[in-house]
Amino acid sequence: MSTSTPATSASSPPSSLPLSGRVALVTGVSRRRGIGAALVRRLLADGASVLASGWEPHDVEMPWGLDPGGAAALLRELGAPGPRLDYEAADLERPEAAARLVDATIERFGAIDIVVANHGRSSRQGFESVTVEELDRCWAINARACILLTRRLAERRAPGPGGRLLTFTSGQHIGPMPNEIAYAASKGAVHQMTATLADAVVDRGITVNCINPGPIDTGYTTGAAHERIARRFPAGRWGQPEDVAKLVAWLVSDEAAWVTGQVLDHEGGFRRWAR
Repeated sequence: MSTSTPATSASSPPSSLPLSGRVALVTGVSRRRGIGAALVRRLLADGASVLASGWEPHDVEMPWGLDPGGAAALLRELGAPGPRLDYEAADLERPEAAARLVDATIERFGAIDIVVANHGRSSRQGFESVTVEELDRCWAINARACILLTRRLAERRAPGPGGRLLTFTSGQHIGPMPNEIAYAASKGAVHQMTATLADAVVDRGITVNCINPGPIDTGYTTGAAHERIARRFPAGRWGQPEDVAKLVAWLVSDEAAWVTGQVLDHEGGFRRWAR
């Protein structure tokens, strides 16, 4: 779906929008109910141009499967391909994929300012059943790709204020995730690398922060389990992808220029141990 046509001035958003003139890469965009789709909607609404990326074979492996029409249908709904939105499929398990996505963003829109590393490999293997292959895949996709995206952003973006990189962790630092050890270990690495990555690129005008969004209602749980988790939130509802998008929109804006190297728990008061 990717093209080489740059954004045109006739379709540029009003300069009053907080992200007008900025260019973002958002990974993990594949499903209508997913966090990635909400991020793309919000960044577009705030004036950014966006290259979205996803990897459908991962969704095929998961209980939720593909949306009808897949990522292509979602991106058409969002307006891609268009002057401010395009899509590039990428398997971030491959070492070269991260740099290729940053380069593709620049080729498409002429610049890159923001990377939101929303992608993640879900894994349901416990301590006794986890395989070496699954440990390696979760590390490569969830953790290694974030390091490589950060490095390529620093290499390709001209030094100066306004650079932003966001990653996602998953609450494993708050409580155990007994049936997801490969996932929890890789997300723990993302959490712990935040300060080091932030220090590595801060002199180039790039901030690095990490978000723990808590349980988000993306359709992976239904029925009684869904209701039980909802009751653990003081608001009586799950977190929504739009809740995450609000925080992301602020962190990538100029107003958040003083925030870097932070891991932000954004869980709405979620009570993990409530009965």
